[in-house]
Amino acid sequence: MKKIMIILVLFLFLIGCEQINPNPEPTDPCIINPDDETCDQLPYDEDIDQQIQEFLFEMSLEEKVGQMVQAERSSVTPTDVSTYYIGSILSGGGSHPTAFNDSADVWYQMVYDYQYAAMNSGANIPLIYGTDAVHGHNNLYGATIFPHNIGLGAANDPELVYEISKATAKEMLTTGITWNFAPALSIVQNIGWGRSYEGYSENPEIFESLTQSAIKGYEENGVSATAKHYLADGATTNGIDQGDVNLSEQTLRDIYLLPYIEAIEAGVDTVMISYSSINGVKMHEQAYWIQDVLKDELGFEGFVVSDWNAIQQLSGSYQEQVAKSINAGVDMLMEPYTWRDAIEAIKTNVEANIISMDRINDAVSRIIRVKLESGLFDNPYAREDTAVLYSDEHQALAREAVRRGLVLLKNDNQSLPLEKNESIYLTGTASDHVGYMSGGWTTYWQGNTSADIGVGTSIKNAITNVLNENSGQIVNNINDAQTVVVVLSELPYSEGVGDNQILTLTGGNADPNNLNALNIAQQAHQNGKNVVGILISGRPLLLGDYLQYFDSFVAAWLPGSEGGLGIADVIFGDYDFTGKLSYTWPKSIAYVGYNSNREDYDENLVQFPYGYGLTYA
Repeated sequence: MKKIMIILVLFLFLIGCEQINPNPEPTDPCIINPDDETCDQLPYDEDIDQQIQEFLFEMSLEEKVGQMVQAERSSVTPTDVSTYYIGSILSGGGSHPTAFNDSADVWYQMVYDYQYAAMNSGANIPLIYGTDAVHGHNNLYGATIFPHNIGLGAANDPELVYEISKATAKEMLTTGITWNFAPALSIVQNIGWGRSYEGYSENPEIFESLTQSAIKGYEENGVSATAKHYLADGATTNGIDQGDVNLSEQTLRDIYLLPYIEAIEAGVDTVMISYSSINGVKMHEQAYWIQDVLKDELGFEGFVVSDWNAIQQLSGSYQEQVAKSINAGVDMLMEPYTWRDAIEAIKTNVEANIISMDRINDAVSRIIRVKLESGLFDNPYAREDTAVLYSDEHQALAREAVRRGLVLLKNDNQSLPLEKNESIYLTGTASDHVGYMSGGWTTYWQGNTSADIGVGTSIKNAITNVLNENSGQIVNNINDAQTVVVVLSELPYSEGVGDNQILTLTGGNADPNNLNALNIAQQAHQNGKNVVGILISGRPLLLGDYLQYFDSFVAAWLPGSEGGLGIADVIFGDYDFTGKLSYTWPKSIAYVGYNSNREDYDENLVQFPYGYGLTYA
């Protein structure tokens, strides 16, 4: 009877939803009027375990199985959602409702339509919509683009990380999206890995500092977080994306499990499994690590989601792949385009007693628990005002994050700070390119290669603004310059596309125009100019013999939309450098993978050690 009452309440509300209210009111009467004496009769105010049991009792197998799949928006319609009782939808990297520059209103309309269908299906369970907002709401054109995690690791400020997660959550909610596939808890051991910039550090101590702040910043502000990618995704041999980890269980526990303990203590809602393997066995079928350790030993109560098509890397038929992953403890299958096949495979496995109903009920109960505790049942159409998008407050926060993460590697002869009335010659593609400053996972999966991405200020524009206000100037002839600023960069990349065992300034993923910029640096140095180097990259790169041509050199990482302003703030001396290397900077390719987790770590063997960073003081 109680379930019927709440369905009736939602049905009557939804009948009137012909037009979208951009700021819809909560649908739960007890949220609207918590003093109502009937509130204690509504299921949403009962003990959460009892609510879950009521749902499980009333749901059919089809309704339960539907909750266990996640489809990509391009392959599913609102009608599909209500027909198949879909539990989740995602927008993959670069997946937009209609076009890359869709507004937040267009995004919200799409999410609303899916949610409306879910709330009018037989199960009446809201869906949870996910996306990779890994440095701001980066799929959304016009959102603030914060520095990637490698820069936040160099800043190592828990309060700053919390505020960035909070700001990202608010910008996500302008589109109605309430689940973020972040933060990455990748303890990166080999910077050749194409996802190095998604990890805060090579050392677990920085994760102890930042993990809980990142998660709470999302979840205390209306967005479910994801601890990913479980387990030891940053420890694959030679830094190969989706590769194999050959380590003892004790090492895995001592180093790589630590951030997940922090995440669980912070109350993280979801955990995403890694594509990679441990000692030859894919993580998506590792029942010991998922069920025995994560759920039973560590007490994780949220739900476990697979990565994009990752179960299809397991051996056997598709039906066997589905069974292996679910029986290992995966609760929701991210099967973007084959979600119908996943539904049929789960049902077939249940009917054949290969997957037990207990396992199904455990998975569904975890998914419903997250939806209940995150507030989706209370307000499935939640939305933040679009005024928060790229607001002055968020721009200032991103600018501060840039300043805090910059690492000064060299500063001979007081090369920095620069005088604001100088004549400066500026070179390098990335000097006038917000897309390169933002890196992968910006507008598109592999990043936005446009100089103008709709938001942000380039290094050139930021420096020009400072000079113009102080009688300085950007000059077009290097002979007229007192200082030459050389901006080097990598091209944008993500995941395995960025795997690179060359890692030089002129090879691998480096911008091909770096060579010309380095030649200019050498010429300027020989002519007695003050030469300043700024490196825009997702990891340390081998500097080789080129460092000698620079009087000062700055690691700026992938600073995002406010990179130009944040860099200008520091190189002109309005702020001091405070960033410290969260990754070892190797001297040569032979020492890539040599880092601070080694008991025999010798700072003399590297270019710059973990924790290094100069200041003006």
